[in-house]
Amino acid sequence: MVVQEEMRMNPGHADNSTEKGIIVEGLNAWYGSLQALRNISLAILSKRVTAIIGPSGCGKSTFIRCLNRMHEVVPGARVQGKVLLAGEDIYAQGVDPVRVRRKVGMVFQRPNPFPTMSVFDNVAAGLKLNGLRRLGQMSDAVEQALRQAALWDEVKDKLKQNGTALSGGQQQRLCIARALAVQPEVLLMDEPCSALDPVATSRIEDLIRELKERYIIVIVTHNMQQAGRVSDMTAFFLMSNDRAGEIIEYDETRQMFTNPKDERTEAYITGRFG
Repeated sequence: MVVQEEMRMNPGHADNSTEKGIIVEGLNAWYGSLQALRNISLAILSKRVTAIIGPSGCGKSTFIRCLNRMHEVVPGARVQGKVLLAGEDIYAQGVDPVRVRRKVGMVFQRPNPFPTMSVFDNVAAGLKLNGLRRLGQMSDAVEQALRQAALWDEVKDKLKQNGTALSGGQQQRLCIARALAVQPEVLLMDEPCSALDPVATSRIEDLIRELKERYIIVIVTHNMQQAGRVSDMTAFFLMSNDRAGEIIEYDETRQMFTNPKDERTEAYITGRFG
């Protein structure tokens, strides 16, 4: 693929010809006076899982929070640069961040179902915020989202049960269903399996592989084996001398894991630091 070949030659290059993906151009992010990301540029492809790897503190979570404008909700935080989703810069003047967050869903490290809500109401919460009120349509949308999250068969008789009564792996898939219910274009996942046991982790990884056919998926992970199993592309982030996160290498996962171009990438992947 031409885009992949260009990225292999220049991992930080953002190609504007990429269709239905995310183009990041010259992204910088700060927390007050502390710069967290420096000059991040890359093309995140559609129908691919992109893994973001790197040691703690290198800006991985900050990066994906910039992709749906959640970074700016932190007091004193700011962003500079472009993030193009379907050709539209989400940071352009006049763009509603709430609309951006509807298009770009987020699943966090630990399952966080709404504690006072049933399984059904957890999934329906975003639909209600978007103005859907007819019960029949709501029920269909909830069922569809739970099916997409490979959870329907396990909870179809427990829809009135509190969401927090589910197992940890089920709760995480419930959160994925909640994100999918509003029909986003992108699904961001910040270490979604770090709090789960191996069986639940395997279910989530299978789900990620299925969902990539319909969504742009970006996953942050510290687990190199997981990155190798589920991702098509991998970006390696590293903290610079002044503690700002930079992109060191971006390539097809198989290529990066078998023949990395930068010795720092090889050292991290093989566990010599990080």
